[in-house]
Amino acid sequence: MTVTRADFCADRHGRRFADVVSDTRYNFDEWLEFFSDSARQLRMEVAEAHLCIPALGGVIRELERHPAFAYLAKYDAHETQRGRQAIGVIVRIVMERRGWSTTGRKGALGRRLKSAPGTTTPGAYRNGPASLSVWFTRSEHYAHPDSLLFNCRI
Repeated sequence: MTVTRADFCADRHGRRFADVVSDTRYNFDEWLEFFSDSARQLRMEVAEAHLCIPALGGVIRELERHPAFAYLAKYDAHETQRGRQAIGVIVRIVMERRGWSTTGRKGALGRRLKSAPGTTTPGAYRNGPASLSVWFTRSEHYAHPDSLLFNCRI
């Protein structure tokens, strides 16, 4: 299922991210296209249902290597925060359309390396080598209503 810019802007949380949608440092439509891929959406479901990691964890390595998301590495974490939050909204839209609901619980995707307070160097606020993600520390968990077998207890 495809997520469009109109879908995002009409969403109850997405409409609060007009600044992210219109940012010229990246192509927001490429972000939406990335998450509209059915194989990626299936990997997000598998991550929740069988691996007990947040849905974003199912595609995070691919996302962080995809050229559309190079923005995350080029700018300081303080500048990319809104973009990372918007990615979370896109994930929620996809998962809800596929029948999943939010749980209100966040799951770990990484652990930040230590850096000097107030650092503005791009890449300074990144996760350690044992982390699943380089740029994301936590992400929402989702529950499937059809079966308790698919819902991880965290």
